[in-house]
Amino acid sequence: MRSGTLAVFTTLENAATMDGDDLRKLVTRTMPFGKYEGRLIADLPGHYLNWFARTGFPAGEIGRLLALMHEIDHNGLKPLLDPLRGASDRSAR
Repeated sequence: MRSGTLAVFTTLENAATMDGDDLRKLVTRTMPFGKYEGRLIADLPGHYLNWFARTGFPAGEIGRLLALMHEIDHNGLKPLLDPLRGASDRSAR
């Protein structure tokens, strides 16, 4: 099986276990490692998310969030996160 195929199965598996708070986590959690460490998951560049999709997402919650963000980015749905960014800013006050 090619690694790209494996990544697709991993994405579908992760999508099936999505938590209701995962969208909010995308705009509040930061990348814990790698080249983009410290950047909000919602702000990761598409080429980086595509790399994970090709090579496989990490295990656990971070992998689930990266897979979700990849699907959102790949389908041009990033603007749907904008209202959540505002809500996150307001709740932090």
